[in-house]
Parts: sequence; structure tokens; C-alpha cells
Amino acid sequence: MKKLSIIIFFLTLILILIGLVVVLTASSSVSAMRHSDSFYLFRLHLSKVIWALPALLIASVIPYEFYKYLSKYLMIGIVVVLFLTLFFAVEVKGAGRWISLFGFKFQPADAAKLFLIMHLAYLMDKKEEYLDNLYNGFLPLLIWVLIVSGLIFFQPNVSNAVLIFITSLILIFVGGASFKHVFTTAFVFAILAFGFAMTFSHAKERIETYVNALVTGGYVNVQVKQAIVSLGSGGVFGVGIGNSRQNNLFLPEAYGDFIFGILGEQFGLIGTLSVLLIYLFLIFSGILIAKKTYDKFGQLLAFGIITQIGLYALINIIVTVGLLPTTGLPLPFISYGGTSIIFNSIGIGIIINIAFTNYIRELERKKSGLETIRNSNEQSAKQI
Repeated sequence: MKKLSIIIFFLTLILILIGLVVVLTASSSVSAMRHSDSFYLFRLHLSKVIWALPALLIASVIPYEFYKYLSKYLMIGIVVVLFLTLFFAVEVKGAGRWISLFGFKFQPADAAKLFLIMHLAYLMDKKEEYLDNLYNGFLPLLIWVLIVSGLIFFQPNVSNAVLIFITSLILIFVGGASFKHVFTTAFVFAILAFGFAMTFSHAKERIETYVNALVTGGYVNVQVKQAIVSLGSGGVFGVGIGNSRQNNLFLPEAYGDFIFGILGEQFGLIGTLSVLLIYLFLIFSGILIAKKTYDKFGQLLAFGIITQIGLYALINIIVTVGLLPTTGLPLPFISYGGTSIIFNSIGIGIIINIAFTNYIRELERKKSGLETIRNSNEQSAKQI
């Protein structure tokens, strides 16, 4: 467990460093055009990284059991903030997802997805014997999931809401809920989510262009077309750091949601495969930590956090190559972002604490076992 905690820390650090390099090169043209400063967006991203790394380290030393007692208050607080976001958020590109509190601007959805995992893990640990019961176990969990994902859905932030719902259902199923309850909920949610999504113009447009691209064999949109050009231009070894052409305003959101395309152009097939392997090792290490954790709350907390990070990475990459409608989800630790990288880093810090705490407990158990054996041997010797 100690080795796993070290591995997961350095894998996260590598992803953050890769993100810094790619954001620097991918955002320079946009920064120069919009702000007359090639480093403007990079400095903003760097400032979030400067917050994220201490947040990771602080989370890694806070005992994870503390979140059992804190999760309910965190959930109530974030639900209130999400509700306020519906009315007071600044609208950007037709959606109100950001809110300012005490002078700090952040996206509540990033905090909500972490707090929801904490609270679900706590409730499933508390209601372990009732999880296969619809009314006493499953529904109380589902209500929290519906509240959070519903408030995010109507910002509107459809992709985030859907992915939070999917992650939550996976966690609830792994925690011991009935497959029948989970499958039925997922089926009904898929139908309702699609129906409601079609009422939002931006979501409807993305779905229709995606379906049209499947039928005609064309590209989903300009972003996906340029992202695929970026990936193809990189070849095997890439064009080199800072030599990207697509970041010169050809690829929209080159430093954000479609940063994987720029990464592929600059570092080539070797670079993209290396990043994919880092994500795979990160997810595998997180799942191993969850599996080796002794208590149910720690198991579910670690599993939920690493599953969420893995799903966001997977969906971002799949969208970049045009296999899903454009979602607007960032690539964890790499994309330009604010609260996303901070709360993902806190999540990794929590997993590290889970790993290290259980490593200490394992040592104590072994020590206790050795002392028991020694005492037993001493007693036998006295009897002889």
C-alpha cells in the first residue's frame, strides 16, 4: 500500500506537468489574440496548479474517516450552492456553471461530484445490510444522486450531470445494491435524460450533428475535425513541443476540452499512448488500493474517486476522436481548468491517505500478531 500511494502521487504529478507543458503551447495564440499576452492563460492555469498541489498534500494527511462525519454537511452546503448557481451564475456560452463566493470563482459541479462520492460511501457503509432493499437502502442513495445531478443538469450542464449519475450508479452497484434496481434506474434515467437534453438547444445541436455524422460518414463538428487532424499530424514521434500548427486558432478549445489533440500533434503516437498508459496505471493503482483497504467506507471512497477520474479521461479522449457527441468535459490533470484540477487533486490526496492509513494498520496488525505468538510461546515455555 505504501508503494501504491507513492506510485499514484508521481503518476498524478506527471500528468499535471504534461498539462502545464501542453497548456503553455496550446494557449499561446489565443492568449496573444485576446489578451495581448502569450502567457496569460498559462499563468491562470499555473495559479490553479499552485493551489492544487498543496490541496493534494493536505488531503493526503487528513484521516479519511473524517469525511464520514463531514459528508452530510458538505452535501447540504454544495446543494445550496448548486441551487444558487441556477439563479446567480454568470452565463457563458448559454450555460450558467460558475459562481463567485467570497471572491473565489469556481464551478460547483467539480466539488459536488467529490462530495457526492464521500456521502454515498458513508451511507453505504452505514446501511450495508439494507443496500439490496429498495426503500431502506437504494432509494435514500438515489435521492441524493438525483438532487445533485438534477441541479447540474438544469444549469444546463448535461454531460457533467450524466457522468456524475453514471459514476454514482457504478459505485452503488459495487457497494452491494441490487442489479435489478441499478439497471432499471439506469434505463429510465437514459430515456429521461435524452428527452430533457433535447429541450436544450446546445445539447440538441450536439446530438443531432453527431447522429448526422454517423449517417453521412462526415465529422461531428469543426472541433472534432481539427482534433483528428491534430492527432494525425503528429505521426509517430510528434512535431515537437511548441511546433503545433493546430493551436494557431485552427482547433477551438485547443487548451481545454480538446487538448488531447494538441498533445497528439506535439508528442505523436508515442506521446498519446504514454499518457493513456499513465491513466491506466493510475486507475489500476487506485482500484488496488480500494481492494486492499480494510473498511468498507475507505474501499468505496477510493473506488468512487478513481472511477470518476478514469471515466472523465475516457470520455474526453473518445469525444476527441469523434466517437461520442461533444461534451465539454476536461481531460483530468491536463486540460486548462480551475476547480477541476483542484478537486481532482484533493481526490488523489484522499486515496493516498487511504493507502497510507491502511499500510500503517497492516503493520500494526502484523506487530500485534507477532506479540500474540511471542506471548503464547512464553506461556507454553512456563508450563513446560
